[in-house]
Amino acid sequence: MAALAPPNEPGAIIVLGPSGLDTARTAADALAGAEIHAAFDTPLAAQRIDDLKTHLRALYAAGRPIVGICAAGILVRLLAPVLEDKRAEPPVLAVAEDGSAVVPLLGGHRGANDLAASLAAVFGCAPAITTASDLRFGLALDAPPGGWRLVNPNDFKEFMVALLAGAEIRLEGAAPWLGDAVLPLADDGALGIRVSDDRDGGDASRLVYNPQHLAVGVGCERNAEPEEVVALVASTLEEAGLAAGAVAGIVSIDLKMDEPAVHAAAAALGVPARFFDAARLEAETPRLKNPSDAVFREVGCHGVAEGAALAATGPDGVLVAPKQKSRRATCAIARAPSPIDMATAGRPRGRLTIVGIGPGDARFRTPDADQAIREASDIVGYSLYLDLLGPMTAGKTCHNFALGEEEARVRAALDLAAEGRTVALVSSGDAGIYAMGALVFELLDRAERADWRRVSITSAPGISALQSAAARIGAPLGHDFCAISLSNLMTPWSVIERRVRAAAEGDFVIAFYNPVSRRRVTQLGEARDILLSHRPAETPVVLARNLGRPGESVNVLALKDLSAERVDMLTLVLVGSSETRRVNKGDGGVWVYTPRGYGAREEVPGR
Repeated sequence: MAALAPPNEPGAIIVLGPSGLDTARTAADALAGAEIHAAFDTPLAAQRIDDLKTHLRALYAAGRPIVGICAAGILVRLLAPVLEDKRAEPPVLAVAEDGSAVVPLLGGHRGANDLAASLAAVFGCAPAITTASDLRFGLALDAPPGGWRLVNPNDFKEFMVALLAGAEIRLEGAAPWLGDAVLPLADDGALGIRVSDDRDGGDASRLVYNPQHLAVGVGCERNAEPEEVVALVASTLEEAGLAAGAVAGIVSIDLKMDEPAVHAAAAALGVPARFFDAARLEAETPRLKNPSDAVFREVGCHGVAEGAALAATGPDGVLVAPKQKSRRATCAIARAPSPIDMATAGRPRGRLTIVGIGPGDARFRTPDADQAIREASDIVGYSLYLDLLGPMTAGKTCHNFALGEEEARVRAALDLAAEGRTVALVSSGDAGIYAMGALVFELLDRAERADWRRVSITSAPGISALQSAAARIGAPLGHDFCAISLSNLMTPWSVIERRVRAAAEGDFVIAFYNPVSRRRVTQLGEARDILLSHRPAETPVVLARNLGRPGESVNVLALKDLSAERVDMLTLVLVGSSETRRVNKGDGGVWVYTPRGYGAREEVPGR
């Protein structure tokens, strides 16, 4: 079955019980990028729903389409308190458990009606579409297709009242998608629909649509003020008499991929920024109005603003606003014969998110991490970590690397992002703690790769192993603590030994990462002996293995009993300080905590 085009945000298929799982799976297969969110345990679910009300409202607030495999009333009751602006609501649909009914509840003109029609075709039923304009005229006039903008949406309601009352429409200009509608057209109609890229704002009797067929080329000096570039773009459009709504994108040379001013100009117009290399811009030299040898000597092409605008509009594009200058920037505008597909016009700035996926269970991933994974075109990581993501990797290009190939992993992620892709580099726990985060910045520092440094790099924090272990057993990190890796692959044992001794003398709680391996079994015992000379032999030690994964175990023993035979590379060893205590539980287990001294603290007036 061919996947249907998704809305801007990936859909969430909500399934409340196993009886709806087959229908949920069919819907997820049909909607490209959609995820199953289940209120029960199933390997098909990208997320587990613990509280349905909170879960639904979070999805709604994030603008994600919601397809509930449930009664419509459930969705209505839970979402009703948060409904405000219908122009901002995402699609919300109810689908019967057996697929016999598909009902768009919200966001009819923001994709719900289209999704309903598509899903109904998959399930072999008729969509329950009730929107008057869709039923009467065959399309939603307030939701034009991609590449078109309605200039005056605030006038739409009054316009539709008159149209539904029988008024006729005079059409000015042409738009192919209007040919699919059954509109009451007349040369002297009281209502008007105008298709244009000029600065006409329309009114309640006349809807204006802008085809997004303008490309705005921008060049600027390094670190030019964003306000200057934004103002130059606005003045160039105004002087040319062109509507901002007709702009498909801001375009420039790839050397400016990380230039804040260029991205500020794109953000001001609500359009993407795209970039071309110097060779592609140089190919446009015969069409330039203002070629410059000085620009060629500087960046390798004879014109950035004009060249980029023409490159984006293709061979049939024409300059409608030749290069304009401000103190530190240039701007030019070209028009294509039809709306521009910005997905194929140049390259976006690549994005790399360094993602910590926590201990492995989806419930312990942060929303930040989930969003980065959802948005990624490519996911790079150790094969075990990619397996832990389960259904979230569906539709993504996964790049698997073996354990020990950390540098190759990071280089691949940076190379992919430099090509303009959106990349998630995943690590278990938190990527900034004994994981990929530091290596990314080390390679940036070491390699001096200009294309890597133009990539947008962010981090999505995860729950670290030491946090997970502490949460499972009580509060052993309640006072000062540190983390030490016992692996001497990167750090000489003499340095590690010195750090263990310092932590022992300082009486820190210590989280030991990488405690042993098949070839490295002596260091843990040596660390234990150092600690025994500074804290009691009965000091609690927590051994936490496979946290958040099948086979999880958390055990407590005395420091004197700690040995390499009890742990492996999947185990975090958490050694208490001299103050760390056990508390017996009623079921025979124990809690472990490290007091901060509240019980002994004297009361100080005013504290």
